[in-house]
Amino acid sequence: MPSTGTSPEASHAAPLVVVANRLPVEYVGNAGEGEWRRAPGGLVSALEPALAGRPATWIGWSGHTSDSTEPALPEAIDDLRIVAVPLSGEQVEQFYEGFSNGALWPLYHDVVVTPAYHRPEFVAYREVNAVFAAKVAELAPEGGTVWVHDYQLQLVPRMLRDARPDLTIGFFLHIPFPPVELFAQLPWRRQLLEGLLGADLVGFQTHDSARNFLGATRRLLGLDPGGDRVDVPDQDGQRTVRVGAFPIGIGAAAFDTMARAPQIQARARQIREEMGGFRLLFLGVDRLDYTKGIDVRLRAFSEALAEGLLDPSEVTMLQVAIPSRETVEEYRNIRDEIELLVGRINGDLGRVGDPAIHYLHQSVSREELVAMYVAADVLLVTPLRDGMNLVAKEYIASRVQETGAVVLSEFTGAAEQLQEAFIVNPYDIEGLKRTLAAVVASTPEELARRLQSLRTNVFEDDVDRWVRTFLATLEGHVP
Repeated sequence: MPSTGTSPEASHAAPLVVVANRLPVEYVGNAGEGEWRRAPGGLVSALEPALAGRPATWIGWSGHTSDSTEPALPEAIDDLRIVAVPLSGEQVEQFYEGFSNGALWPLYHDVVVTPAYHRPEFVAYREVNAVFAAKVAELAPEGGTVWVHDYQLQLVPRMLRDARPDLTIGFFLHIPFPPVELFAQLPWRRQLLEGLLGADLVGFQTHDSARNFLGATRRLLGLDPGGDRVDVPDQDGQRTVRVGAFPIGIGAAAFDTMARAPQIQARARQIREEMGGFRLLFLGVDRLDYTKGIDVRLRAFSEALAEGLLDPSEVTMLQVAIPSRETVEEYRNIRDEIELLVGRINGDLGRVGDPAIHYLHQSVSREELVAMYVAADVLLVTPLRDGMNLVAKEYIASRVQETGAVVLSEFTGAAEQLQEAFIVNPYDIEGLKRTLAAVVASTPEELARRLQSLRTNVFEDDVDRWVRTFLATLEGHVP
């Protein structure tokens, strides 16, 4: 198994403040009878190496609105101090469901659906960012390091810089940053760029996103970026902001260990039996989102079956669509479209007791997910645009038998790193069908060669390396 690297030496490091839209905890159980626990997966798992061995505080929203009854939060979880930012129901609706996910999310994902730009929603976005910044300014220790995360909080770095110039501030965007031709349509484009430039280091998933951001500072702010940095006007003259690509990884070793567990191996065999014992099992695992290209892969798979490119007696598909933002109309619409499509495909191509596509619209446990990764011969990852896509990396890390294949959209951040995957243009249905047929026709030796190379990449560029590289760059100790 490839080496996973080591955790950072943090005993000498400045206190760290992590700022994210959500706290790394969830309330389990009924009000008054449940308890707060660390949320599984997500950003907290990614940052675990940075949080170990140094004083750390996490500031975010608890998920409960201030105009509802909120269970009392603990002061710390696993030695991590947690501080809630109170948000009202109206603020959540305007800031999160409105501007963040109605304007920024579709804009940053290449306008897959049309963004909605409403002034009251931006006002709420600015107000909530100010609340976050004020809380950080109040609690951050003198000379501390602050790491702000993602598209919901892009104004925080500038606000924090104005209030606390003693702090070292980093910002990381987990989703793509769009080309300037698209970003320019945002009415508040200048405010967001200036907000991000309040940081000392602005990080992105890919080099393309970093270049897009630097290009936007040139065209829309009149700055003159060079290489991986841009000089910005400051109260003391000017200040240099570093800009770079820091592709996020996963805890690859943990997936490898879980995949080897006897109970996971047994469940994987059971899944294959439940699917009908086909020679090849195709798998799709996605949050139910219009950017993920679920409908594209379903159409390509069904057409490949209908045209004889795939043998329906040899292959089947399992698609897991994890519920997401079900109060937002666009998400209800994409669910309806996908479920109608699955029904039509199974009606046309399925047989009694043997659907062409097995479809689940539900959350699954980490153990069940890894068992699916172990069971599946081919993973289909076809987003129309994605910042990284960690599902592809999780599947690769779980393939301990070093067999299997990944069909990967070229419009994911992961495609920059995972060159031995079968790279596709998800907008090209014919090309995607040909790729599915090519995967099935590949020799075991070819698939093993590709998978071994992919595993080396995923284990070397794991989440520990992401954390260490970003913080070392931010704090002035580039490895």
